[in-house]
Amino acid sequence: MRRPRPSRWLAVATMTLLSSAGMSALAPAQAEAPTTFAETTLSARNLDSAPVGRFVALGDSYAAGPLVPVQQGTPSGCLRSNQNYPSVLARSAGIGRFTDVSCSGATTEDMTAPQEVKAGPNPPQLDALDGSESLVTLTIGGNDIGFSGIISECVRRSSANLFGAACKDFFTAGGTDQLAERIDGTESKVSDVLEQIRERSPAARVAVVGYPSILPDTGPGCYPVMPFSAGDTAYLRETEKKLNAMLAGAARDAGVDYVDTYTPTIGHDACTLPGVKWVEGLVPTSPAAPVHPNAQGMRAMAAAAGDVLGIPVARPASQPVPGATNPVPTESLPPQARTAG
Repeated sequence: MRRPRPSRWLAVATMTLLSSAGMSALAPAQAEAPTTFAETTLSARNLDSAPVGRFVALGDSYAAGPLVPVQQGTPSGCLRSNQNYPSVLARSAGIGRFTDVSCSGATTEDMTAPQEVKAGPNPPQLDALDGSESLVTLTIGGNDIGFSGIISECVRRSSANLFGAACKDFFTAGGTDQLAERIDGTESKVSDVLEQIRERSPAARVAVVGYPSILPDTGPGCYPVMPFSAGDTAYLRETEKKLNAMLAGAARDAGVDYVDTYTPTIGHDACTLPGVKWVEGLVPTSPAAPVHPNAQGMRAMAAAAGDVLGIPVARPASQPVPGATNPVPTESLPPQARTAG
């Protein structure tokens, strides 16, 4: 029997790697220039009820919204969307002063150090805080545990063994779960960031916003849209839950809010149909980076944050696109998967 060839999916996984590491190859060219943080003033019609102070958004690509239209802001390599969840939240709240410094590929280290991206660097994100903030949101941690590398490794290993759990076996070899250890090691880093936010913005309400449901909450997954075996799908699903649990614990210990975006996005993962899915698969069916929220997903995250913060946010619609299917190139299926019942 011919051995399955994962090369097609490795190419797509490379796109995922770029998306989580700044996606510099996909960002538009721009002249190199020093970057300073820009504050967005919302339209005058929103200012009558605007809270005192500012809203500053911090975080990685799950806050920035890579490839979700319309991309704006500098540096261009951060790939920020004006439809990302912080922007939707700011407009819904009528906050007059809004600064979004989130950046694709960011880790906890980039909160206090410049992040090298195309047309960058992006300044240390915490430098955007000046003490006048009334609200600060933070989504971070995925890149600290190596999100893009995990996806690439699991695509390669799982595609070659769809009836096992090759990726799980790799990351748990020797009886130690490497990804669980990475999550544990990231907790103190997130806690340090939260402590610094509290020091710089003592009057602000702070919310840690978790990660949405990427894979189905139950079941075997959806090869090849997300090219993982059933065993590896379960392992990756539980790994994301551990990451979110760590973030919730760090928020609780710091005395700040935690926003669960996983629960309200169950049933809208990358395995669902276009129009229903709020997180894209390795081959996006609507504008967004691979394995990242689309515009509807960003609105869903904003709505979840709004529920915690007392800010009404219109929830996204959820209707399958008529006639739409997930991209399933039959020729890419391993022989045993083509005939599996």
